Order: sequence, then C-alpha cells, then structure tokens
Amino acid sequence: VQLQASGGGLQQAGGSLRLSCAASGRTFYSSVVGWFRQAPGKERDFVAAIRRTGGITYYAESVKGRFTISRDNAKNTVYLQMNSLKPEDTATYYCAAGPDYGGGGSYYYTNRDNYDYWGQGTLVTVSS
Repeated sequence: VQLQASGGGLQQAGGSLRLSCAASGRTFYSSVVGWFRQAPGKERDFVAAIRRTGGITYYAESVKGRFTISRDNAKNTVYLQMNSLKPEDTATYYCAAGPDYGGGGSYYYTNRDNYDYWGQGTLVTVSS
C-alpha cells in the first residue's frame, strides 16, 4: 500500500481543514487507516483511525468532537475533517495503514507500531 497525504495548510484558530489520504494497492479495503501527527521536537501521536468497513472509529481525546475520520473504499481514500482548529493542532499529519484483523480494539489500532505503511506527511499550521 502506498499512501499520499494532502490538504494541509495555514488556517486561523477556529477554522477548518480537510485532509485526504489517497491509497494505492489492492489491500487498502482490508486495512485500518489512521492519522498521526508530529509537532517539532515531539513524538508522533495518534489522532484518529478508521477500521476497514468504516463502521468503527477511534479518536484521541484531544480531538474528539472536533475531528471526523471517514473513508471511501471505492476511491481508496480516507479523510480527516478538522473543525474548530486550535494552535496546538499545529503539526505534520501522517496517514498510515495496517492490517485490520477483524478483532482487537482501540489499544491495538491507536498504536503506531501496528501500522506498516506511512504517507509522506502534510503540514497543518494553526495561527492564533
């Protein structure tokens, strides 16, 4: 699976952005897809993930109620709609894909070590 993230940019606090993650590869439909972010000098943290059918999603507490992850398997694309942006959302955002085994829960699918494929990242900057 190859991943291409896009949609980042500069936005004012309170604004919105939508990130896209376009995937190639026939295993995309059976993969969990997640978004992670990394601010300068910090670790890469989990943001959101969506299971292969799209019916189960996970969110970091810091983005719950503001961000929404969705997927269109027909287009091999996952989206991250980000509303009510805050300066602390400033980071490079990465999409990643990994095997969805059908079982497991948030502990597994929010762990970046369980994702095998990573996109190149897209920078989101939120000004105050």
